[in-house]
This record gives sequence, C-alpha cells and structure tokens, in this order.
Amino acid sequence: MSEVIAKQSTEANAADNVKNPSLGWMITFLLVVSFLGLFSVVPLRKIMIIDFKLIYPSGTATAHLINSFHTPQGAKLAKKQVKTLGKFFTFSFLWRFFQWFFTGGDGCGFGSFPTLGLKAYENRFYFDFSATYVGVGMICPYLVNVSLLVGAILSWGIMWPLIEDRKGHWYPADQSPTSLHGIQGYRVFIAIAMILGDGLYNFIKVLGRTLYGIYCQFREKKAGLVLPVGAPRASPAEASLSYDDQIRTELFLKDQIPTWVAIVGYVSIAIISMITLPHIFHQLKWYYIVVIYIFTPALAFCNAYGTGLTDWSLASTYGKLAIFTIGAWAGASHGGVLAGLAACGVMMNVVTTASDLTQDFKTGYMTLASPRSMFISQMIGTAMGCVISPCVFWLFYKAFHDLGIPGSEYPAPYALVYRNMSILGVEGFSALPKNCLTLCYIFFIGAIAINALRDALGKNKAKYIPLPMAMAIPFYLGSYFAIDMCIGSLILFIWTKINKAKADAFGPAVASGLICGDGIWTLPSSILALSGVNPPICMKFLSRKDNIRVDKFMHPKAR
Repeated sequence: MSEVIAKQSTEANAADNVKNPSLGWMITFLLVVSFLGLFSVVPLRKIMIIDFKLIYPSGTATAHLINSFHTPQGAKLAKKQVKTLGKFFTFSFLWRFFQWFFTGGDGCGFGSFPTLGLKAYENRFYFDFSATYVGVGMICPYLVNVSLLVGAILSWGIMWPLIEDRKGHWYPADQSPTSLHGIQGYRVFIAIAMILGDGLYNFIKVLGRTLYGIYCQFREKKAGLVLPVGAPRASPAEASLSYDDQIRTELFLKDQIPTWVAIVGYVSIAIISMITLPHIFHQLKWYYIVVIYIFTPALAFCNAYGTGLTDWSLASTYGKLAIFTIGAWAGASHGGVLAGLAACGVMMNVVTTASDLTQDFKTGYMTLASPRSMFISQMIGTAMGCVISPCVFWLFYKAFHDLGIPGSEYPAPYALVYRNMSILGVEGFSALPKNCLTLCYIFFIGAIAINALRDALGKNKAKYIPLPMAMAIPFYLGSYFAIDMCIGSLILFIWTKINKAKADAFGPAVASGLICGDGIWTLPSSILALSGVNPPICMKFLSRKDNIRVDKFMHPKAR
C-alpha cells in the first residue's frame, strides 16, 4: 500500500495545482478502495479452493509450515528459529545504529563506501553494508539475484557509460543528470520498456492458462452439475476424497459468508468510492471509477485464479493497464497523469487484496481454520493497514525531505517509474531523447523474447536464463543493492554446502532478523530527525589527488 501512496504523493508534488499530501486523505483513499477486492472474490471461494482445486503454492506452503508447528519436533525447532531471529535482529539493529554516527551529510557513511573503487562507485557499483538487502538476498532465489547483477552490469557497466559518451549528440550536454531529457530518460524509459514487455508476456501467458483452465474445469463437469456459489451438496468427486480432505471441505463449507453480503458490500463501497475519490483526486471523475469497478471483479477473479495456478500476482500489470487506459481517456489537459496514477492505485488495491484473500482461504482450508473468521481477520488487517501504512509513509515523508529523490537514502524508484509511465501514456513519445524510443523497442521485444526462450527451454534449463523484470530494476536504481543481495545469496550458498539442514531450517530466520533489525532502526532514526538531532560525523572517501587539494585548502600555511 505504501508504494501506491508514494506514487500518488510523487505526482502530487510535481503537479502545480495539487496540494501537499494529507494524511487524512491518504487514509480515506485506502479505506474506500481496499475492501472491494475482498468482497469481489467471496462468492467464488468454493469454486477456487474445492471445485477447481487450485494449488496456491504460497498459501499451501504456509499451511504446511503452520501444521508442522503443532508437532513436538516442529515446536522445538520453532523455538530455536525464534532465538536465531532475535540474535540477528539485535545485530542488525545495532549495526545500523553504529552506521548512523557517520552519516552527518550527503554521501556520508558506510552506505557510500567505495568498496570496488571510486570509479566503480561513480557508476553505483559498491557494497553499501545494508543488512536489509543481504537478508533479502538470502530469501530471494539465486536466479533473481543473479538477474539483478546481470542487469546492473549491462546498464551501469556497459550501456550508460557508452550513452554518456554521446552527450552533445544524443542529448544536450548541459542537461542535468536527473533530467528525463538527458541520460536519466534512457535509464527510466528503457527500464519501463523491459517491465512492460515482461508484464505483457506474463499477462498473456497467465490469462491464457486461466482461460484454458476454466474451460477444462467446465468441460469436465457433469451435465447435471451447476457451479456452486452457495453451499451445495457434496458431489461424487467430493465423496471420493480422503478423510482429511472431507473434514477440510466440511469445515470450509460450514461457516458460510452469504453471497448477498458480498454483493451488498461491493456495491455499497463502490458507491462511496464514486462519491469520495473525486474529492481526493479531482482529475479522477466519477464515470472513470464506474468503468473501473465494472471490470475489476473480472480482473480480480483472473488475478486470483492465475495466482492459484502460478503463484504469480499480476496486480502491477493490471495497474499499468489502468494507467494507460484512464490516463489516455482523461488526456493531458484534464490531469490525465494524476488520473492514471489514481486509477492504478484503485486497480492494484482491488486485484491484490482479491488474490491475497484467496491465498489465505487456501491456508485456512489446509489448516482447518474457519473461513468466516479468516474473512473477518482479513477485514481487520486491511483496516489496520489502511491506517498504519499512511502513517508510516507520513513519518518518512516528514523525517526524510529527500524521499523519492534519486540518489537519496530512500529513492522510491517505482514511484518515478510509474509516474513516467503515466506521462508516457498521456503525452506520447515526443519528450524522449534521441534514439531512446529505438532502444525502448529493442528492450521491450528483448524482454518478451527472453521470457519466450525460458518457457521454450523448460524449467531445468530456464534457471540459467535471467529474468527480464529483475534485470530492469537496476537500470534505474543502480548496482549497489544487487551486489548486497548477491552477497546474501553467496552466504546462503556457502552455508548450504557446509550444512544444508541447518541452512534450510535457520536461513529464513537469519534473513528475517537482518531485515527486521535494519528496518526497525528507521523508527528511532525518524524520531531523531524530527527532533533535530543530526549524526555527529561525516565519513567520506576521496581520491589521493582530491585529498591533497582538501588538505591544502584547510591547512594553507602548513603547505
């Protein structure tokens, strides 16, 4: 949710006629759009879980993990994992606290340590000692981390230096490095092209599998059976289930959530949204919202079904669809950029919560949890998120004034990416620097071709081919976090070679501790920043020549 808020806020700051973001309006926005996805899939939960028997890999894995805790061996292991998490949480927190003392200025501290040399540092190749990214690297698959590194080398190691050599020919030499009419335009829009190519390919693939799966399910049903939406009698297929599955099915159908509750809830919240959202974003007209809400239930079903098959949520792709559709409909003269971003926020919230709820229903089915209780819990959790997430963003927004600025501690790269997607959808390609559009076409087609090659080679060989979506991220952001994550992968790889059982059991706990400890430090850091307490030391790194010049400037008589 915070990513969606960041997109809205970034665009709001850029628009002259939009005020600074208000905490109350952000909470209101999330409250009126975040519950629609929950109501949209409630009538279809039995079809998804019992009739279609969708896998939902993440939900199933979570259920098996929960069930394992209720065994003597699982309980004992869980205690050890919690202790391990606590140790690395403490280490990560204290390490970040220690780093804070050396960040008394821009480009200061361990986060700007030129570990691979000053020239590599200029091209964002360095290890920034971030426990968060090391922990994330331990959790992410090796292929994702390697793909990030390949994308970093391709962009910052090869492409951007070559394009910078064309300064004055491809783009004006006096352009700022952060201008979209200069080198930044290549970085942002080529990354967008790869993301769109990857998203389009996966959207078509998952949608095709979804439609084919639905067709097969309907074809296999007997002529006398009707798709169950309420609580029908057990079919012959259900009677042949194992005893455990019969108990799960019985409990899953016991606590029914009436269909009329879902329909009334969806319609009521949709009406409230149509009234409220135009007051938050006056560019987002009520008839845009009507069109969005007509199509979102079908898109939410497709996303939930596709997630059940592939464990891949395409919420961002549906959000991009809303950006281009609503943005182009509104037009540049009627605030199409902001209208597209707001529509993206609405669409992503609906389809994301729909797939998340069906994942949770699968977990509840496997763990014999009451679906009604899970739905109510999801409602409570969503309501809490609608309040907590804006508050966390507001804390960042007030404490870190450079939030969302490239090169800052929190650059929020996807905020700029999505904003420029909206600009692209509204204004077209006229603002791009020379040859940027050609390169975008090449990388858009390249992303599709790489995905097609991965599918053609099969799973065994595809693990050696990088992921275009992961490759695109460092194109804009830089290489440092890719290096951090690869170090996390290297740690886990060595640990696995030494003791695979311990690595499998405690690797996620170590990674979680590193991520949480580093993240929790943000709260006291924000409080210190709001209180006006600044770090006492600035640790910077200079070349030998620059150091001699600085010494001469500071101590002229001694020289």
